[in-house]
Amino acid sequence: MTREDMASFRPETLAIAAGYDPATAQGAAKPPVYLTSTFVYDSASQARDIHEAYFRGTGPMAGQPAYIYSRLSHPNLTMLETRLAAIDGAERAAVFASGMAAHSAIAIQHLRPGDSVLHSRPIYGGTDGLYNQLMPHFGIHPVPILDGCNGDHIRAQADLALSKGPLGLIVIETPANPTAAITDIALVVAIADEVGARTGRRPLVVCDNTFLAPFAQRPIELGVDLNMTSLTKYCGGHSDLLSGGISGRAEVIEPLLQLRTVLGTHCDPFTCWLVLRSLESVAVRSERAMANAMLVATFLRDHPKVAGITYLGFIAEGTPQRAVIDRQCKGYGSTFSLHLHGGEAEAFRLLDGLRLVKQAVSLGGSETLACHSATTTHYNVPAEARLAGGITDGTIRLSVGIEHPDDLIADFARALDRV
Repeated sequence: MTREDMASFRPETLAIAAGYDPATAQGAAKPPVYLTSTFVYDSASQARDIHEAYFRGTGPMAGQPAYIYSRLSHPNLTMLETRLAAIDGAERAAVFASGMAAHSAIAIQHLRPGDSVLHSRPIYGGTDGLYNQLMPHFGIHPVPILDGCNGDHIRAQADLALSKGPLGLIVIETPANPTAAITDIALVVAIADEVGARTGRRPLVVCDNTFLAPFAQRPIELGVDLNMTSLTKYCGGHSDLLSGGISGRAEVIEPLLQLRTVLGTHCDPFTCWLVLRSLESVAVRSERAMANAMLVATFLRDHPKVAGITYLGFIAEGTPQRAVIDRQCKGYGSTFSLHLHGGEAEAFRLLDGLRLVKQAVSLGGSETLACHSATTTHYNVPAEARLAGGITDGTIRLSVGIEHPDDLIADFARALDRV
């Protein structure tokens, strides 16, 4: 497939067609799995040329497909990175062994001792731990954004971050885990530009797009430098793999590929093959899951034992959040939180009363999952930080799957009777 072809096709088509040419594998309709750790050279001089091309980007093999060792790259990884970049509308992509491996690579590559980082809150518990518990040991100063649609607040927090050190990264997750809180991507990009014009160093903007995945929100089109997606979730879609992807301009992706070689956090061939398989059906699975989520959320919103729902479709018209949703999102997603009247005891009774819905962390699979955020995904986030992000002891995160919606609603109805 030529670059012109990729430019003319829509993301749903690219999810099936990009990154693999049957002519390279004896006409196989689907890609083979290259289960090898190393690759044979034709000659010693070719080995030298391949290494020069990989590490320097120069020499007679530059720009040609050639492999050395699977930790550096392998055919399935190339296929997946090509497809992910095409879907996201980016120049390049880098795929890692997990979403947190991807997040960690960004932090290691782009932050130095004394820098500050601005991040949205709430944010996934692992990402929160990376920036608020691990990176401070290396002299990094984290500052939270508590209202991602308020320009004055974001600018004030950027100034606070700058008072602690040069601002290296702005990391946003939108919709956020677990409450589906919204951040205005274009606004954050504009503020990053302002910081760059004022200080001479523009912070890179990183958007975690896991909750909506590639088809319901397109951060690259809105100007972010790095679009991160936990491929484990909707892109994998079957709760049977771990992987994380980053897409963006070639100049910011290339250093991450070199860092991945040192860290050894590449994605293995079989997992890459599984993600390639799953990307083909993300669009249709997401459509069904989002339709189910609307019905389940409506039932829960109207139940007297439910204090509130964070489902994006219920954000009131005329609010800044609604304006952002209408502008940057192509769907409401299928992961959101419900807040029960009461606290942990009531939440546990609901969860223990579910028969069809499974209690588990993660999201975006074909099955519906539920978990108590404060004691699972955000267990290691300090209580005051959880509350600042809207996570109470009565908060339950739901990831609605593709079962029949009537069965899901009936299961929640039975469980709520126990609360």
